[in-house]
Order: sequence, then C-alpha cells, then structure tokens
Amino acid sequence: MKILIVGGGGREHALAWKLSTSPRVTHLYASPGSDAIRELATCFVLESHGELADFAEKEGIALTVVGPETPLVEGLADVFQQRGLKLFGPSRAAARLEGSKVFAKRFMERHGIPTASFASFDAVEAARAHADALAGPCVVKADGLAAGKGVILCKNAQEAQAALDIVMVDKAFGGAGDKVVIESFMVGEEASYFAICDGRDFVAFPSAQDHKPVGDLDRGPNTGGMGAYCPAPVLTPELEERVIAEIVRPTLEGMAAEGNPYQGVLYVGLMIEDGAPMVVEYNCRFGDPECQPLMMLLESDLLDLLEAAVEGPVEGTVESTLARAAPVWRQGTAVCIVMASGGYPGGYEKDFPIHGLETATGDTTGNIIENTTGHITVGNSQCRVFHAGTARKDGRWVNRGGRVLGITAWGEDLPRALRAGYGAVENIGWEGAIYRKDIGLKGLKHSGEDRPAVNVGIVLGSISDKDVADKTTAVLDKLGIGYELAVASAHRTPERVRRFIGSCEQAGAEVFIAIAGMAAALPGVVAAETLRPVIGVPVKSSAFEGLDALLSIVQMPPGIPVATVAVGGGVNAALLAAHMLGLKYPGVEAALREYRLEQGLKVEDAHRGAGLSSLV
Repeated sequence: MKILIVGGGGREHALAWKLSTSPRVTHLYASPGSDAIRELATCFVLESHGELADFAEKEGIALTVVGPETPLVEGLADVFQQRGLKLFGPSRAAARLEGSKVFAKRFMERHGIPTASFASFDAVEAARAHADALAGPCVVKADGLAAGKGVILCKNAQEAQAALDIVMVDKAFGGAGDKVVIESFMVGEEASYFAICDGRDFVAFPSAQDHKPVGDLDRGPNTGGMGAYCPAPVLTPELEERVIAEIVRPTLEGMAAEGNPYQGVLYVGLMIEDGAPMVVEYNCRFGDPECQPLMMLLESDLLDLLEAAVEGPVEGTVESTLARAAPVWRQGTAVCIVMASGGYPGGYEKDFPIHGLETATGDTTGNIIENTTGHITVGNSQCRVFHAGTARKDGRWVNRGGRVLGITAWGEDLPRALRAGYGAVENIGWEGAIYRKDIGLKGLKHSGEDRPAVNVGIVLGSISDKDVADKTTAVLDKLGIGYELAVASAHRTPERVRRFIGSCEQAGAEVFIAIAGMAAALPGVVAAETLRPVIGVPVKSSAFEGLDALLSIVQMPPGIPVATVAVGGGVNAALLAAHMLGLKYPGVEAALREYRLEQGLKVEDAHRGAGLSSLV
C-alpha cells in the first residue's frame, strides 16, 4: 500500500517512522515532510487540498494520514471524500470540536459533557465587562486555531483584561481571536486521552500527560507542548471508565446525532478535578508531543487501526471492523522531552548547528548511545529522536523551528524512561537550546509506591529545640514524607528513646533525625538502638553557640555512625533524609527534584528583580 502523510513536524516524523515499520506499506510519501522525514518517505510540497487529492488519485494512494489540525479544520477530509479517496481524519464539520472553542463548549453544554462553566464573546467590551465581574481566576481562550498557544491562564480580572488585549485587540493569534471563551478556572491535574474513532466505535490509546508552559514547574507562556509521557498514572482505571462513559461515548453519540459522525483521532484534554474528569478541550488529531511516546508504546501495526477507522461502521451490523481491533501495547512507559530554540514561544534565532546527533557518545553508565536521527540504546531503555523543527544545512542538522527535537525514550517504568531520555538530552544541543527539567515529575508522584505513613522518626532532646524541629517537619511536609516527633532525653529517659525508636520502626520509619545540644549524646543513643540511618542536628543551647554539640556528634565512637549537619540545620537534615528515601521511592525523588527546581527559580527571580546582568 502507498501511504501519504500530511504534515512535517515531530508528530508526523513519529507517524512516518511507525508506518514505515508496517509490512503492508510499500511506499511512504509526505507533504511537506521535512529533511528528517525524507529519510523515511518521499517528500514534496503540495500547496492546496486539490493538489493533495490530485496526487493521491494519480499515485494510487491507499490512505492519506493527516497529522496537523489546520487541514482538517479547513475541510481536507471533505475534498477527499468527494473524490472517493480514503483519508484518516474528521470532516470539516466534525473538526469544529477543535476549530472553534465556542462550538466545542456549546456542544458539551448540549450533551451534558462535564466541563468548566463559560461565556463566549465576539465583542471586546462585553468580554471586558464579564472579566471584571468574575470574582476569581479564569481562563481566556481564543476561539480558533492558535497552534496550542491561544490559552491564557489569568489569576485575576486585571490579568484577564490584559489577556483580552492580547487576543482580541492586538490580534496576537490573528482571526482566531475574533471570538473568545472565558471560562472558570479548573484546579487539578491535566491528562490527555486519545481514541481512534470510526464514527460510532472507538479504540482507546494509553493516556498521556502533556507539559504546556515553556518553563519548569509550569511557569511561563503556553507552548505547543514541551514534553509528554504515557501512560499517565493520574488517570486510573476507574477514572478511565468515567472518561469513556461520561465523555467519549457522549461525544461520539452527540456528533452522530447532529449529523457529523466523528472519524479520526479524538483527543480529549482532561482536568482531573476532585477525583472527577472534566474536559479542558478537544483536539481532532494526535497531540504533539504525545504522539511520539504513543508510537513508541504501540507494538502492533498502526496502519491496521487507521484503515479500520476509515472503513467505518458496517451497515446492518452491530460491530464494526474497528471494534474488533486489538492493538498490542508494549509494557512500560514512554516519555518525550522537547528541546526548543531559546526564546520560544516568542522570537528565536535559527540555523545553529546541532551537535550530538551524528557522533556516538556515552551515557553515565558507559553504554554507547548510537548515532542518528533514529534509534538510541541506553541500558535497558530505547530512545528515538523525532525532528520537529530541523533542516540539513551544509551537511549538518540545524534548528529551524521553535520546537526542534523530541527526545523520546521507552523504559520498563517511568524513572527508567526519564533517565534514558534525559541522558540523551545531555548529549545533544545547540546554541540557546532550552528544555524543561521536570517532565514526568507529576507521574512519579503517582507511582503507586507502597510507602509507609511514617518514613522518618524525629527525636528532640528538649522541647526548647522545637523551633529547629519545626523547620525540619516543614520540609518533610512539603516533600510529602510522613514522620513522628517525640521529646526524649538520652540521659534522663533513655528507655523512652528506645521505645520511640521501636515504635517508629514498626510503623515503617527508615531514617531517624536526632536534634540535641550541649554534650549531644542523643544522636549516638539513637544510632546504638537502630540499624537505620541517623542524622544528628546540633543546636545552640550553651555559651558555645552549638559548637560543643557539633563536635560531640561528629566524634561518635566506631560502630555508631551518625551523619551530621550544621548547627540548627533542620532543613538540611530533612533534605538528607529525603535523599536517602529517594533512592528507594520515585515519589520522594520527584518531590526532591521539584524542590530543587523551586529553589533555582527563586534565585533567577531574585536576579531578574534586582536588574542584574543578562549574561547568565
């Protein structure tokens, strides 16, 4: 079979790679394609829908697969259908689910599909009045297509007014901003759900989680997506059942009832709010970058699924070909880390040479990462580099787009996939390259680890040391680490120390922190009673300003090891305990990484706030 792919970004590179593995595909074509896709397909530029249909008809294309949303919203599927040509993607009328936020919200309202409350406007004055009347945060959305950037989160009415200026007055998104939706702010965690649909039936793909803002910890303006991973553990099997029953099926049934059966990829952007799924938005195609890890997880033939969806429901039968499809998914997790040009999603410089794609390098374990735009092996993980915005210039790869590369890795679990992906990212770069360092951290927090409620036991030699203990527990609370706290004296109540240690160990404690001053025998007593790691925190309780306690703790006798932090160092004691636990629990490791990133962002904010050098 001859297959034509429409598009030329990272998503289309992933689709081309996956379709090229099908034994049924005899030749791949792509328009416009890219220099990277050219390694898998014959690429050329066709300017109009008619030219695409003419080519498909002339070359005997068995199936055209559309990657981006714009051709679908503009009616490419309708042109192909009128010519009797097979195309995977929804009709113009069905693609309005993505093409118009106003249409989508009203559709959900008509069919009782859960989403945020909203109002729509085509006049800026009315939109301003509504924004002023809102008591809390809101979201301003351009009605039309805006390459994933037409959504602005607003903390208050003042920010909403600024967003309306950007969208409706300044026309930052062109005609897409002629109308806007202003909706209530949903609080929760986002997820992406994908279904291959034939107008009546569907096949579900694994859930995913995208990372839209350009900066770590979801800071900065929205982008087309800075990374994704799948499956997303926030979408539990129970929640998925609700998504299907409350959202996917009502959407398909509603579109069919309104005379616009939906055939293609239905992408539902979800917010999991108070344990319930709500629709953030619809898209009429695979997400980019979610498509990349999805293709890494799909072991069976993608062409079989797409072809079955295009065939549609069989007249006079209860079941369609698609309903009988049984895709095979690879166990484990896949992650995509997007490397972008500095300045994205605003202006950026291009044509910088990209290093690391064509020379073999080693990862931190000494394994060889093989070259290429293709396959990389890192230990027990596999990695592929999908090109979103590159070109060949003078024999070298250069950056040509905002989003440039999607480093996509598979691992037996999320931690392994992330190590593989970031290991590859560290070996690839160009001048000004940026990427988020927190892809997948939310998933690690949902890792399902069987962690005891009490991870840390904290002993104070005196209630006067409570201020140091409060600093310790504040960090443990932030990191989501459970603890127990007790006052017990090494000299006056040693049996109380022993009982507390025994009780904590029975509750699951794996690290102890002992806070003491003066002679500071307490950390040594704790260490003598347990085989768990012990961290000693010296405190100021004499004229020696805690130095006596510090010297006492660091001079434990052989066989009684105690780690020691600075005088009054309750924060570092908590962090050291977390690092120990993070070796075992991915959720703790994720919380630590997030904490580190927050500390770094505080430094950056202080630097900018002081108006200091722009050279860092």
